[in-house]
Amino acid sequence: MRVSVLASGEGTTLQAILDACAAGEIPARVVLVISNNGGSGALRRAREAGAAAVHLSSKTHPEPGALDQALAATLASYEVDVVMLAGYMKKLEPVVLERYRGRILNTHPALLPKFGGHGMYGMRVHEAVVAAQESESGPSLHLVDAEYDTGRVLAQAKVPVLASDTAETLAARVQERERRLVVDVIGQIARGELRLGD
Repeated sequence: MRVSVLASGEGTTLQAILDACAAGEIPARVVLVISNNGGSGALRRAREAGAAAVHLSSKTHPEPGALDQALAATLASYEVDVVMLAGYMKKLEPVVLERYRGRILNTHPALLPKFGGHGMYGMRVHEAVVAAQESESGPSLHLVDAEYDTGRVLAQAKVPVLASDTAETLAARVQERERRLVVDVIGQIARGELRLGD
């Protein structure tokens, strides 16, 4: 199975996927990493692992719709089977969404449908969970559609919210579980144990 990872930041989830592929835990190969941030750690990690590292953003493609077309063309040129969004901070546009419908995965740092939707990402999610005095949180892995965080949830992992938790301490535990969840789910897909479909 040929995987592309889209990431905007440091690429710690990408690294977990690369390591699991190298160890044979995931019978797949990360063939392409795309970032909208030309200086991202994700692109550096991709190059170190021998995967193609491509910077595509509104800076490289400023015309309306051009970035969407460039993303779709780049994914197609690497014959990608599955697209994993791992901290990718851009909303995907119609061409990519349609061409890879049912094959784009995203992580969210809460138990969807709670604490999802437009503007709910990163530390904002953990702050909201702590403020709501939830007893548990955890990462969700879901299929991507045209709306924020509304695609079919494929898997979740629960993490207790401790009375002493701050958004930062909760985030650290959720991120650790998120990396494990991503590796587990991509492995299940690659082995044919989990069908994506529409």
